[in-house]
Amino acid sequence: MAPENSEQNPVLTFEGKRYDLNALPDELKELVRGMQVADAQLRMHEDTLKVLAVGRQSMAMQLNERLKDITPLPDGN
Repeated sequence: MAPENSEQNPVLTFEGKRYDLNALPDELKELVRGMQVADAQLRMHEDTLKVLAVGRQSMAMQLNERLKDITPLPDGN
């Protein structure tokens, strides 16, 4: 779903078809706005997950480095 901003009327491209956004009923315009908000929220949360993953990786590297001088418990086998 991609609303296109042209100099004339905005166009909604959805599933390979194009629609005059201004000609759509208000109910459909609201659905388009809702999907745009959902898309933006998804991108934001995906970025947050990436930041968390990088932070976790950094902490794991620090933990690994600091555990080098500590003797682990023997295997329980």
